[in-house]
Amino acid sequence: MGVSPRIAIDAMGGDEGLAVMLDGVALARRQNDGLRFLLVGDREQIEAGLKTHPNLAAASEIVHADEVIGGNDKPSQAIRRARTTSMGLAIAAVKDGSADAAVSSGNTGALMAMAKIALRTMKGIDRPALAALLPTLGDNDVVMLDLGANTECDSENLVQFAVMGAAYARIVMALKRPRVRLLNIGVEELKGTDEVKEAAAQLRAAKPLAMQFDGFIEADRLGRGEADVIVSDGFTGNIALKSIEGTARFITDLLRRAFTSSLRSKAGFALSRPAFRMLKVHLDPNNHNGAVFLGLNGIIVKSHGGADAQGVANAIGVAAKLARDDISRRIAEDLENFRAHTRTVPAAAQ
Repeated sequence: MGVSPRIAIDAMGGDEGLAVMLDGVALARRQNDGLRFLLVGDREQIEAGLKTHPNLAAASEIVHADEVIGGNDKPSQAIRRARTTSMGLAIAAVKDGSADAAVSSGNTGALMAMAKIALRTMKGIDRPALAALLPTLGDNDVVMLDLGANTECDSENLVQFAVMGAAYARIVMALKRPRVRLLNIGVEELKGTDEVKEAAAQLRAAKPLAMQFDGFIEADRLGRGEADVIVSDGFTGNIALKSIEGTARFITDLLRRAFTSSLRSKAGFALSRPAFRMLKVHLDPNNHNGAVFLGLNGIIVKSHGGADAQGVANAIGVAAKLARDDISRRIAEDLENFRAHTRTVPAAAQ
């Protein structure tokens, strides 16, 4: 992409309100001076908020929206209100080409439903998948998908997720051949559902890809840095994600309780503060904010509803990078390469 991307922002979505969204967009603008924005929402409120962000105001255009999608709104309700809501109009900006990507902190189900209807899935992709970066103990984060967009998946869906996840990892982590694994109940080839075993067989057979398929991985190894992309159906992936998030909160709360239980513990905490500061940074979801709906004819990034300004800025950074590196083109090329190879592989080898 020759020019800096323009990002449509659902300014009214999210739990923290317009002020935090604008703070995050302004921070993203300071971090990347070339970014431009469509701020979608109540014009009067946005204009008032921009008075404290003159640098952002100079790079932004406001698109007025009368309504906001609420956190409890059903996807069917959201779809009917797509043309009047800040979320719907942000997606529409991607569809009509006035924005290169959209970012929303609003209702995930509504965002997915409206994006699928407005943008449609790419040629060769049956279902879009929700992908996000998770922290690991390795040198890189790990891309995990699907995280909840599809509760049931067949082997073809899982193969497509692997191709999309690898393309995503090559962009966001600058990896030439990301290591891809399928989430399973064991690493042995005979374990798992028929869908998972069939997907693994297809991925093993397709060798000349811009990925390295390393077989299966169990849930207790997700954060060890042993894979760059982890693929699962949305039901399993969402449970795994929530388990990781819950465990992280459990550990931090347990440590906080332990270090405030006595004067000696408090003294120990004072000595250990630098280590715990590093732990907090590593586990802070704001530092990995920005899940992506891969497989659509357009870039839609979901920011966590409770994200702070830094988290919003990180989500915008993900959207900008994917737009610059043309993620849709990369996925299409990788999928065509995969299909071309599998058409030439003898049936006995698959």
